[in-house]
Amino acid sequence: SPSLGKDRADTVIIGGGCVGVSLAYHLAKAGLKDVVLLEKSELTAGSTWHAAGLTTYFHPGINLKKIHSYSIKLYEKLEEETGQPVGFHQPGSIRIASTPTRVDEFKYQMTRAGWHPTEQYLITPEKVQELFPLLNMDTVLAGLYNPGDGHIDPYSLTMALAAGARKYGAQLNYPVQVTNLNSRSDGTWEVETPLGIIQAKRIVNTAGFWARDIGKMIGLQHPLIPVHHQYVVTSTIPEVKALKTELPVIRDLEGSYYLRQERDGLLFGPYESEEKMKLQESWVTNGVPPGFGKELFESDLDRIMEHIEAAMEMVPVLRKADIVNTIAGPITYSPDILPMVGPHQGVRNYWVAIGFGYGIIHAGGIGKYLSDWILEGEPPFDLIEVDPNRYGKWTTTEYTAAKARESYGFNNIVGYPKEERFAGRPTERTSGLYDLLKSKCSMGFHAGWEQPHWFYKPGDETGYKPSFRRTNWFDPVGREYKQVMEKVGVIDLSPFGKFKVKGTDSVKLLDHLFANVVPKVGSTNISHMLTPRGKVYAELTVSQLYPGEFMLVTGSGSELHDLRWIEEKVTRGGYKVEIENVTDEMGVLSVAGPYARQVLQKLTNEDLSDASFKFLQCRHLKLSSIAVTAIRISYTGELGWELYHKKEDSVPLYSAIMEAGQKEGIDDFGTYALNALRLEKGFRAWGAEMNCDTNPLEAGLEYFVKLNKAADFTGKQALKQIKEKGLKRRLVYLTLETDNVDPEGNESVWHNGKARTRVIGNTTSGCFSYGAQQSLAFAYVPMELSKVGQKLEVELLGKNYPATIIQEPLVLTEPTRVRLQRKGESPKI
Repeated sequence: SPSLGKDRADTVIIGGGCVGVSLAYHLAKAGLKDVVLLEKSELTAGSTWHAAGLTTYFHPGINLKKIHSYSIKLYEKLEEETGQPVGFHQPGSIRIASTPTRVDEFKYQMTRAGWHPTEQYLITPEKVQELFPLLNMDTVLAGLYNPGDGHIDPYSLTMALAAGARKYGAQLNYPVQVTNLNSRSDGTWEVETPLGIIQAKRIVNTAGFWARDIGKMIGLQHPLIPVHHQYVVTSTIPEVKALKTELPVIRDLEGSYYLRQERDGLLFGPYESEEKMKLQESWVTNGVPPGFGKELFESDLDRIMEHIEAAMEMVPVLRKADIVNTIAGPITYSPDILPMVGPHQGVRNYWVAIGFGYGIIHAGGIGKYLSDWILEGEPPFDLIEVDPNRYGKWTTTEYTAAKARESYGFNNIVGYPKEERFAGRPTERTSGLYDLLKSKCSMGFHAGWEQPHWFYKPGDETGYKPSFRRTNWFDPVGREYKQVMEKVGVIDLSPFGKFKVKGTDSVKLLDHLFANVVPKVGSTNISHMLTPRGKVYAELTVSQLYPGEFMLVTGSGSELHDLRWIEEKVTRGGYKVEIENVTDEMGVLSVAGPYARQVLQKLTNEDLSDASFKFLQCRHLKLSSIAVTAIRISYTGELGWELYHKKEDSVPLYSAIMEAGQKEGIDDFGTYALNALRLEKGFRAWGAEMNCDTNPLEAGLEYFVKLNKAADFTGKQALKQIKEKGLKRRLVYLTLETDNVDPEGNESVWHNGKARTRVIGNTTSGCFSYGAQQSLAFAYVPMELSKVGQKLEVELLGKNYPATIIQEPLVLTEPTRVRLQRKGESPKI
């Protein structure tokens, strides 16, 4: 019979599917006392029990591979640990390429697999047939093979995790429904149930398709929607029964389905197009019907007929098979298919692990990842792509539905670099310039915002044309690069995250938060927030506008990620400060290039000369009677200012600047050109060269880290130890000799040493350098291979290209060039 058994807990987990039970298991195994899981009906009710149970090492995301890898390794030994059978089969899996573009995609993915421990191979059609003899090979060009893949019984897996959780002291209570959640002033929670109230230090929402209902109890609208996923199980097929070994799982990407052996028959699951697939939208508006748990939806074979025909074409024995079972059940989707995992901004001690389109393969790894984060105060590695704070108020129900349709329909679409998806756009989050610029450029999507990637000119091939090689934006971006280097350009940077911080403890707070010193009034600097272990949690620019009043600016993708961290520090330290998120109210224009000063000077009486308005100074001024906060800084590395202003002033400000710059040949530029400019200057980017996987010393950020400052900033002690022990690897700067392909980041770096040719590191970002007319990349390599002049190789699309470590930067920044000219030296440009 259900009972609570206790009225206090350290952690209350809400939801008893495989993810919630995995978290209970991992927290308890790590030694956390008082872990309580509450499940409203029975364990595995919801999406877990009817899942197809696929397990794969493959994932295009670099660190999500670690989640997959951990899950599989855990499932391999779970039966031995808990005494519960889990029904784990590991016949391997093959993704099928039947177009040349798909072969390119596999090569693209293989270069990202080289520096991972998981086994993955690009195999020939002959090898594909050997592994899966029942295939029709007419269209098969290649296979991407993961030998350790397979499938597991979701019910048995969850029961084994539950047995483990109980063994280590967690308490799993069901059926116990959570009826209300109350946050207390000290940050703890009261969890109300029909059997009484539990007081918890933290709560974790792992409620699957009930997660929205739990969120609503505390005023959050989690962007989740249930999708109808169908799969079909056949009767015994003689040709399958006759096989000596189990068939590998097949993923026919053009046919958009998976297929695996189920006893002596086959199990087949398609992903329909966004027009045909079905959402359970009524659950979003009205909530999940009471009592829904192990029910299923009505199946609809007509909806998946084209996929069945594609599967019969690829696996002809299916034609003769009888369908014995069709499962149609709800799977919860977030807008981008990726789950939402971690602490939630704006609510203290409320964590989520929700929105799992692939809950079975994620459950083990996410349980471990979250458990480590909860117990150690920082994530074990960087998973910004699953941060729940990537969504905000702009994520409406309409947007979520449009995106879930697109994501489900695009499940097996080719994954290009610089991928753009257009459903649900634009959101309400458009900058003041959006209507003016939208027809003139190719827009990119950044945390709800539309931002120009590159601009069109007569004769350009317009629109989004994705490719693994240089494509229609290559020459226009070179033109914009030249514009900024030789004349003057304007870019819309409104998507930046922007916070105002003020109050009696503001200086004290920032001194504790950041590894750099606090800038003086009227000054700006680049500062990093570090984790307790000394990893780079975030990079921001910090400006002291008035005594004790600051503006903090971060990248668009890390707005709420950074704000949550800052708010937590404020609460824990009891700092007397006010923090205001002004991201949506404030527009940002950057003007950069040799004539930037000349153009802006026409619009103001303020002296903008180098002597009067120095690099990294900030001040309030009026440009053409519009109030702006101007900071002399530019991510291009050229002479430039960032101009912060009211969103409604964006059009008049932009128009005034463009008009003033006619004589100087002013023009627009986008983020692709900005990226090329910053790479040439050796500027690091957060999320690429630095994140929670890297420390600032190996990333070459020593200049911004003041270990000798008095304040004991977060991560200071860890960084001192890292420095004492010495670095094992460091960030280097490479030029590459390529053809029609450029590095993007995350490619394998090879070294042809005396012993053997092996992968020794990875790139973090890269592009074509229009200044040097060759490819350029940052990469992490071992210390002993990090000297200037070292010859290496970078793998791109299945081919290794020669690379050389060079002295950075390729092009000196404008302030450095000016300084050298004053000394009478001739700087390199």
